[in-house]
Amino acid sequence: MSFPFARLTHGDGSVVATAIHDGHELRSEVAAAIALTEAERLREEDPFTGLLTEAAGTTVVVNRSRFEVDLNRPRDKAVYRTPEDAWGLKVWSGALSPDLISRSLSEYDSFYGQMERMLLDVERRHGRFVVLDLHSYNHRRGGPDSLCAPAAGNPEVNVGTGTMNRRRWSLLVDRFLTDLGTHDFQGRHLDVRENVKFRGGHFAGWVHERFPASACALAIEFKKFFMDEWTGEPDTRQLAAMRAALSGALPGIIESLGVLG
Repeated sequence: MSFPFARLTHGDGSVVATAIHDGHELRSEVAAAIALTEAERLREEDPFTGLLTEAAGTTVVVNRSRFEVDLNRPRDKAVYRTPEDAWGLKVWSGALSPDLISRSLSEYDSFYGQMERMLLDVERRHGRFVVLDLHSYNHRRGGPDSLCAPAAGNPEVNVGTGTMNRRRWSLLVDRFLTDLGTHDFQGRHLDVRENVKFRGGHFAGWVHERFPASACALAIEFKKFFMDEWTGEPDTRQLAAMRAALSGALPGIIESLGVLG
């Protein structure tokens, strides 16, 4: 199975990790029409989340930018049309061509069609499975020299469970929150909380709608404490520690799936 604009790695386990906002590439016609600089785009994308997927066996890392098509929004909102769709940014230099929009939505349809086939195969082989839907978010929106947003409303790791039947998956979710939050993260513990900043987006909701009895999609948002969100420069040590923390939580996920199964 091949994805037209994503990198797919097949594994044998029951955990799938995705980074659907990691991409920065644009089709040539989109690049010609966009008004944003590469730096402006990069700031609202989720760079380095693709590296974090390596904690799991099966991974999907999207190469294309969310400014071409946003796979975490409903289809009718997947191509940004107005500044209100994109954090107040003027995305396009002029009127959007209907053909351009149509081709972007074809990519959207292709992605979801192929994700469905891939997850059906995981379901066939394992029964129940988990999708780690990995994202990151900005917390210094005031400018390069601004203070960080208050920690009270901005956890280092926000686990979104708002699109699932929480009671059905409570054992697994609680174990994941505990394991990630008690992991030795460079001599301290990460601030891991549930549904504080985000409750989960369209992709996680689609997984639960399509696989209501077999799939648990955890929408995981890492605050960009591991990078400079204005320059795009990463802290490689913290990135490695984040991947290790996710890897450390996988045995608990698999054990919980076994109990549920």
